[in-house]
Amino acid sequence: MKDSKQGLSRRRFLQGSAAGVAAFTIVPRNVLGRGQTAPSEELGGALIGCGGRGRGTFGGLGDGVRLLAQCDVKFRGKEDNQTIYTDYRRVLERTDIDVVAIATPPGWHAPISIAAMEAGKDVLCEKPMCRFIAEGRAMADAEKRFGRIFQIGTYGRFGANRNVRKIFESGLLKECDTVLVRRGGFKVKEWSGKVEFPVQSVPEWLDWDMYCGPAPLRPYHGHRFGGTHRGYWDYEGGGLSDMAHHHLDGPAYQFGRDLTAPVEVTPMAPIAHPEACGLWGWCELKYADGFTLVLDSGEWGNRYDRLPERNTGEGDLRRMLSDEDQQKLDAMPATDPLLGFREAVKSRQPAGGNAEASHRVAMIYHLANISFRTGRKLQFDPVKEEIVGDEEANRLVYQPTRAPWHI
Repeated sequence: MKDSKQGLSRRRFLQGSAAGVAAFTIVPRNVLGRGQTAPSEELGGALIGCGGRGRGTFGGLGDGVRLLAQCDVKFRGKEDNQTIYTDYRRVLERTDIDVVAIATPPGWHAPISIAAMEAGKDVLCEKPMCRFIAEGRAMADAEKRFGRIFQIGTYGRFGANRNVRKIFESGLLKECDTVLVRRGGFKVKEWSGKVEFPVQSVPEWLDWDMYCGPAPLRPYHGHRFGGTHRGYWDYEGGGLSDMAHHHLDGPAYQFGRDLTAPVEVTPMAPIAHPEACGLWGWCELKYADGFTLVLDSGEWGNRYDRLPERNTGEGDLRRMLSDEDQQKLDAMPATDPLLGFREAVKSRQPAGGNAEASHRVAMIYHLANISFRTGRKLQFDPVKEEIVGDEEANRLVYQPTRAPWHI
């Protein structure tokens, strides 16, 4: 039968099409790099922790990641072992999962990240990196041991001054008369915990035992679940842990504070509750080279003004070097650009905000919180990663976890 408009038979059309295929290769738009990702480059992804930050964290995995599995303790009774889970271990058993986004409360970040990397998955983890210092070290060691890509989901360092970073990476600046003050933005009052509350029944849709995980199995109350979990030492570290990685990721990279850790920590805060996070005034964190970082909550006590901010510009730092050392600095290559998560996965090179660097950033606010909880000045060994001469404070560096969970 002929097409009345074109006067072309179906047979002639097919013959002509076959001849055309012999001369040209017809491919979808996505193979040419336009629109969607080529199927050969698509990655299988999983989201573990499907609360408020879940979708945003998964989006940080980049283009071309297909969501194959979602896992959350609030899915109790809805598990299908194909797309919906309550136990992250079942997700990590799947061979079609390449990358994992973790947006659980921080008490779960270390166990899940380490297990995911051991299972051959690359990891994008929501901030804060972990609940205590030893967990961060375990995550950084796992990143190296298993050869996986890890990135913390803040990206603040990507806008930092790389010329300033170069000064600190060079090792030429032995002494640094610099004070950097971060005022406010820590949500201290907002994420304070309750010191007294009635025991409530656990909702049927919630696996409360799995939610608590490595933390003590406390009686259920709604304030310990959801966003307000941040107010309890069992799961996080108050507003400081919640917000500090955002505020410190860029400055820590720029000023080389992710190359080492503070040696002296001086707090100004009221006595802390053993379970509920509360108010604090400020904390001074001094490094071996003299660099001092000040965290000022702006939400309790007097405004911090003991050490005014000074000597933080590129020119200020260069003037701390001799003329000879400035010439050496100029002769050194530029600091390597940072890789985003997807770039790092493709190249198998460390991501910007990788586990080792992020661990150093996390140590800043963990040490501040330890000083608030103990109520005293601390001395810290950046090499051994332990508090010197204070066993009580050191027990907060490596905290016990509830069996069978461990790092």
